[in-house]
Amino acid sequence: MTKNKIRISAPERAFIVLNYFIMILFLWACLYPFYYVIIGSISSSGALSRGVFLFPAQVVFSNYISIFQKGDIPPGFLISVGRTVIGTFLCVVFSSFVAYLVTKEEMILRKAVYRFIIISMYLNAGLIPWYITLKTYGLRNNFLLYILPGAVNAFFMILVKTYIEQLPPSMEESAAIDGAGLFTVFSRLIVPLCKPIIATVAVYAAVGQWSSWVDSYFLVNDSKLFTVQIILYNYINQAQVIADSMRYNANAAAAKNAFSITPDGIRMAVTVISVVPIMLVYPFAQKYFVKGIMMGAIKG
Repeated sequence: MTKNKIRISAPERAFIVLNYFIMILFLWACLYPFYYVIIGSISSSGALSRGVFLFPAQVVFSNYISIFQKGDIPPGFLISVGRTVIGTFLCVVFSSFVAYLVTKEEMILRKAVYRFIIISMYLNAGLIPWYITLKTYGLRNNFLLYILPGAVNAFFMILVKTYIEQLPPSMEESAAIDGAGLFTVFSRLIVPLCKPIIATVAVYAAVGQWSSWVDSYFLVNDSKLFTVQIILYNYINQAQVIADSMRYNANAAAAKNAFSITPDGIRMAVTVISVVPIMLVYPFAQKYFVKGIMMGAIKG
């Protein structure tokens, strides 16, 4: 039994090769900046000043060692992980539940509540009212500052609501006939069926929580509540001072490595430390992205 082979003409073959070449260039353009930061963070100061392009030169880890020796990265990392995990969980639960409620026709003022939430996406009171409100609620220098304000997100709610509206109403009706209440239907029926969009929302919420630094910058003075992002911000602004202090405080045994510490190296090292953890989340939820966003955006 012979197999029929599809013949590709020379112009088609040239187009395929050109297409692959362009895609590889585009992929490299997207990945190289972060790759450069990684190899720059482990290259010596002399090699970095001369230029590092494809491979690290004179590999040293003084920047990472000195940063962790300062002692503020590990606590900040724990605060960032805590706000990301707890904040993402509450955001997904509350946003999904509100989305489910506004799909129920028997809910009082359902359309008014939904429209009010939509309006909140377009109207912003500004920084000063935001600061005064959170301070009045007692969230200044409080870990709850990282969690409560983002418990319900209007955009996430719209995605989940649109996804729920595409589910067959007969399943929910069958569950109600069997005696399932509102919370039972939501937790045992709606949530399992909405896994793709919920996974997508969870990743977006996690990235937002991990990357946020404005709330910590304006409302937190206690260094014990600083996140990795605000520490990164301080390091970037004070990189020269930090590099000089690290060199000055280096003992004789570490004097050689101390001269490898540079402001640019510190910026790159802290950037890698702050970005890598959240990048590890994407592979686990990537398969849900296309399905969740496409099915959650068919109608509004």
